[in-house]
Amino acid sequence: MQGAGLGRGGSSPYFFLSYAHTPNHDSGGADPNIWVRKLYDGLCEHIMELTDLPRGAKVGFLDQGMAVGTKWTDELSVNLARCKVFVPLYSPRYFISEQCGREWWAFSQRQVNQRARGGAQRENAIIPALWVPVEPAQMPQVARDLQFNHATFGQDYADEGFYGLTKLRYLQDEYERAVYRLAKQIVRVAKETDLDEGQISKDYESQPAAFGSKEHPPEFDISVLACTRSELPPGRRPDYYGDRPHDWNPYHPEATLPLGDHAADLVRTMDYKVNVEVLDDSTRMLQGMTAQAPGLMLLDRWALQSKRGKELMGRLCGEKRPWISVMAPRHKDDIVSAEKEQELDELTYRTLISRMADRAGHYSANGSLRDLNAFGTELQRAVSSAVYYYWEHRKTYPPEGPPSEPPRLRGPDLG
Repeated sequence: MQGAGLGRGGSSPYFFLSYAHTPNHDSGGADPNIWVRKLYDGLCEHIMELTDLPRGAKVGFLDQGMAVGTKWTDELSVNLARCKVFVPLYSPRYFISEQCGREWWAFSQRQVNQRARGGAQRENAIIPALWVPVEPAQMPQVARDLQFNHATFGQDYADEGFYGLTKLRYLQDEYERAVYRLAKQIVRVAKETDLDEGQISKDYESQPAAFGSKEHPPEFDISVLACTRSELPPGRRPDYYGDRPHDWNPYHPEATLPLGDHAADLVRTMDYKVNVEVLDDSTRMLQGMTAQAPGLMLLDRWALQSKRGKELMGRLCGEKRPWISVMAPRHKDDIVSAEKEQELDELTYRTLISRMADRAGHYSANGSLRDLNAFGTELQRAVSSAVYYYWEHRKTYPPEGPPSEPPRLRGPDLG
């Protein structure tokens, strides 16, 4: 394993270079990944000259020891949680790598959580680099959304990628120019973005991958049922609400973003197209009893005190819809009287009692969702459950045309 680059504080590398290992095409060939190491060394050399880091300090992280099928290490986890910039090295192999998808997902969580907490971030801290040019159609949605102009590092680089520039000797000057420009971009973005440190986990094998999978539905629905400031029940504080149900922010003041928007950001990092809406008669979740898309219902318990809120949730839970996960969060600092808490718990239980049945779908209540980190962790389970039941219940369509008789096997003609 090659090393965690240490910044001036001893723990924050400037960049994390994420790449898909290329296997040897024969047992006696040279390691094809030595050219990635050359790129990494060049970036480190330039960054040392472009910054005031002490001579000899490692400024990046490159994993050279993680072969296909091996597990994450503490060192890799720490560097993903602390690096300033994430540099995915694009190639066709990169976007089919579950390992690379998890690295991208782990870093992107830091950006999503910082946005939810109101942290200033002027631009994306993910800087894509081309190892081999990849057509947009081959990229997952998270990569297409970056819309990075690779020609700013040189047209030859945009056409050939670092691998092509390395192998074509007459483009050696273009290779050096592209490496230098990428290093400058890393330094600039590292200075202008100030990401909070992420969570360090030893269980990344269970985490989502940002590139989805073959069994990945294209869309995901999120609905919100919540009060507004103009329609609050007696005794309810207005701090968590706005003019629309969509403005509901149960994690105020820890978060500044409405919960529906934060949940959508988290689900998008799993490579879904996300639809966010307020629960009402036209919501797709309430249309029919067939699974049109996996979904997540974000429930404000106080909204169940209104006749309309109770009716809508009754309709959603009155029939079995396990492909819709339900989460009813509450911040740990949202204190209500013991009497009111018991009343809300009983009301929620009566409304969602069908969710307590076996195979009824995911349900997580306020007791397990006490802060923003707990919500993000539980959301992963809610999404996984919704997708699992979606595939189990989705409507299938027979092929067009008249039905045909199945083929019949005949024995040999013995004459």
